[in-house]
This record gives sequence, C-alpha cells and structure tokens, in this order.
Amino acid sequence: MADWALITGASRGIGEATAARFQQAGWRVMNVSRKPCPVLGVVNVAVDLAVPGWEAKLAPALEAGPGTGGGRLCVVHNAALYEHDDALSMDADHLRRVLEVNVVAPLVLNRLARPLLTDGSSILYVGSTLSEKAVKGVASYVTTKHALVGMMRATCQDLAGTRIHTACVCPGFTDTEMLREHLGPDAAVRASVEGMTTFGRLIAPGEIADVLFTCATTPVLNGAVLHANLGQVER
Repeated sequence: MADWALITGASRGIGEATAARFQQAGWRVMNVSRKPCPVLGVVNVAVDLAVPGWEAKLAPALEAGPGTGGGRLCVVHNAALYEHDDALSMDADHLRRVLEVNVVAPLVLNRLARPLLTDGSSILYVGSTLSEKAVKGVASYVTTKHALVGMMRATCQDLAGTRIHTACVCPGFTDTEMLREHLGPDAAVRASVEGMTTFGRLIAPGEIADVLFTCATTPVLNGAVLHANLGQVER
C-alpha cells in the first residue's frame, strides 16, 4: 500500500519543501497548483484554484493516484493568496477572489478527498501567525487565515469517531518567495523582519515541512493549532 500526500501550492516555498519532506519519507506526492512542483517524482495536476470548477480536472487524477494506494492520505492545504488591502476600502469581488483560494478551495478539496481518507489519514491546514492576530494592510489574508482555524476545528469535530486527524500549523516569517516579494530588495527591511523573531532569523521552509510531517504522523495533535514562528517578538 502506498501513502500519499496531496498538497496545494507545492510549486514553491513551504509547499515545495513539504513535498520533498513527504517524498523523503517514502510517501508519494501530488501537487495541485498552476505551476509544477520542481521536486522530481511529484505528480502535478495543473489547476487554478481561483477559478471555480477546477475539481472536475482533479477528481480523475485522485482516482488514478491516491485512490489506488490504499494507504494513508495526508491533505495539506497550503496554497494561499496574499494581497495588500484594507478592511475598510476593499471591494467585495476582491475579497471573493481571495476567499475562493484561501477558504473555498480547501472546502472543495476536503469533499473530494473524504472517500480516500483511510485510518491514519489527516487533513492539515497551513495558517499563519495572522490566524490569531492582525496587522495593518492585509485584511483579506488576516480574515481568511482566521477562517482556516475555524475550518480546522470544524473538521476535527465532524471527523469525530473516525481515525482521521487534523491540525493547523501557523508559520511565522518564513524565507519564501512570497515573503521576499512582500519585503522587496531593501536589506534593512529584511533585517528588521529577522529581528522580529527571538532567534534573529527567518524560518526555513523545510522547518515548517518538518512540523507538517510530524502532524501528519501524530494523531494526538488532532484539533491542535501549532504556532511555528521561532518565538515572535511582539511590537
């Protein structure tokens, strides 16, 4: 029997590192995103999670992949849109687009994956430090990351009586393309962000991948919200 990890947004950053981590442990990996995962051996399903109807393309791939394994399936909801916006000025269509990727896509994927979740399987959500706090200028991201914690807790309750578990991992400042794009090229800005952890550095994507793999293989963490942020300095 083959164990599978089904990861959204594994084309880069935390998703790519997570694909590599599961593969190193002998799991087969499927990436669901617009771009392929650069990790060799990963099965790629090219869909745009922002466009409703993508599940029609994914369903047959699931049947041909994890549906034939018979082992555990770990679903990792990693893909997310990070936009600069304001809670008092963004329009409804903007919020709907972010919700589509950050909240609706995990809901749809859970429904597709549910028949394939055998004993020991898991559903993992990648949240953020902004899942339980807020900062200025990223209202849609804050809102949807808060929603993921609620969805994970609902998932835990709705899976009661099964041997399937769930958790939400909330990374801090992680050295990903998304963060580098957000910070820009100014070295002083990066240094300032590094100083916002008690270790004085950014988190490596592989460190978050290790936490996600631990969650996938540790059912006692069912329903847990885990902050993986190197000890964030509050200002």
